Amino acid sequence: MSTETLAKTPLHALHLELGARMVPFAGYDMPVQYPLGVLKEHLHTREQAGLFDVSHMGQIILRGENAARALETLVPVDIVDLPAGMQRYAMFTDENGGILDDLMVANTGEFLFLVVNAACKEQDLAHLQKHIGNQCQIESLFESRALLALQGPKAVDVLSRLAPEVAKMTFMQFARVTLQGVDCFVSRSGYTGEDGYEISVPVEQAERLARTLLAEPEVQPIGLGARDSLRLEAGLCLYGHDMSTATTPIEASLTWAISKARRADGARAGGFPGAERIFAQQHDGVASKRVGLLPQERVPVREGAEIVDADGNVIGQVCSGGFGPTLGAPVAMGYVQAAKTALDSDVWALVRGKRVPMKVAKTPFVPQRYYRG
Repeated sequence: MSTETLAKTPLHALHLELGARMVPFAGYDMPVQYPLGVLKEHLHTREQAGLFDVSHMGQIILRGENAARALETLVPVDIVDLPAGMQRYAMFTDENGGILDDLMVANTGEFLFLVVNAACKEQDLAHLQKHIGNQCQIESLFESRALLALQGPKAVDVLSRLAPEVAKMTFMQFARVTLQGVDCFVSRSGYTGEDGYEISVPVEQAERLARTLLAEPEVQPIGLGARDSLRLEAGLCLYGHDMSTATTPIEASLTWAISKARRADGARAGGFPGAERIFAQQHDGVASKRVGLLPQERVPVREGAEIVDADGNVIGQVCSGGFGPTLGAPVAMGYVQAAKTALDSDVWALVRGKRVPMKVAKTPFVPQRYYRG
């Protein structure tokens, strides 16, 4: 896709001004790194605060008294009892229990606020309109709002200079916050394993807010390269890589995200696409599962590498992999036959014809530091 046909976020000109190297991502021209470089951007986010432009992601509002119950027909998550001022991780499933996309759902008290993945946002919007458009009002904010992520241990210091009340928020809390006189939606969450915030801001005000945050001494702009290595160290899935319609939440090791109320023995059991298959897998187990992998040599093991056992039999495939700057070592995740998923199991990745020893490991690889109060 040529640069001319790629979509641009409201911060595109700012990225160029900051010297970003731009790459095509999910149909957008996005910054992969800045002059600081991926390694230093990664470490800076872990130590201070990094600002990410995630405006390519899709923001959607669901209104109406039946909105929560309607959305529950599409996700295996408790939305009806989601308290006002909180957000929850969810997944759209298909009739086979495969994952169509993962998303965040917040209850603002007035409406439900959804954030979906950039590459899936048009199909997600169509999916909502097709299945629940007659039960609630669906409003796309794709063109009207930008999204910034301020991540790292100093994020709270930085954002509370603009709005002191954000310091009291805890992990997964959601609030309407006035920043620079502008009505924003702020959640204390993110995609790095660190404390931080995601900030939905009107498009016209996005650049001004970004410049204000970047002017703070703790903040550096961070690109997609470090975003990927940060989320990988945190053991977080990337849609289209670590999960897809070919994987169920059980196979993707996301059983924790299926709310108690929606499980087979729950108060509102099932009622979402693929529930029967997902419940059967919960009961009977699965053939293969997503696990963490720690290569035992300093060789990065990339997505797509085959995983073999001691006898050379193919037992799985790497879905995400790279170098973990915080660990100072390579890290990976992959799908492995269920019999080989015990912690510390020895497996090998095939990298350019060479067998690289790996151990099945617990995720996250780096301790998560969400602020829980």
